[in-house]
Amino acid sequence: MVDAGSGLEPIQIVAEGYDEIADRYLDWSATAPIRLRYLEQLLELLAPGSDVLELGCGAGEPVTRQLAERHRVVAADVSRRQLELAGQHAPQAQLVLANMLDLAFPEASFDAVVAFYSLTHVPRSHHADLIGRIVGWMRPGGLVLLTMGGLDNPGTVEEDWLGAPMYFSHFDAPTNRALIQRAGVRLLSADTVEEDARDAGARFLWVIGRVD
Repeated sequence: MVDAGSGLEPIQIVAEGYDEIADRYLDWSATAPIRLRYLEQLLELLAPGSDVLELGCGAGEPVTRQLAERHRVVAADVSRRQLELAGQHAPQAQLVLANMLDLAFPEASFDAVVAFYSLTHVPRSHHADLIGRIVGWMRPGGLVLLTMGGLDNPGTVEEDWLGAPMYFSHFDAPTNRALIQRAGVRLLSADTVEEDARDAGARFLWVIGRVD
């Protein structure tokens, strides 16, 4: 792992990396039990036919597919190859090729916003502003499900992450909890989880919250 300094912009590293490893990442992540566990918790809270935004949908399996079976889903990703796969797995979803920092929606557009592991690919200097914008896109009573960093990382590039360079940046778990609460999200759960070898022994903060 090296510091993210000169060279490619973080968004370019992430987009090109996931284009290169999309098929391998799908095989590696599609059956991860922790994703399914938190997804099920969200689905139990969501009313049928809700409007859901997914930030960083990847290949759309299993999260986008299961969301789109029950809800109206807008799913965004920065990787063109990932979106091609998502179109196969979740054809009902509206797919958007975009950097999540460039997205714009009217206020009160969504009943839920989910981001599985995608915020950790965004430079952390943008996290507070991005979460504030997410809250603005949500209707009163809306839900968020976010996977955030559990350890401090100001911005690094893993040179060989499933076979391609990948950028990561995040605050530690206490900082992230405070950041989310300052944005106006009431925490329903905030679990720091040491994940298995599938996620290289990484530590993540899994947040489910409500915007009142």
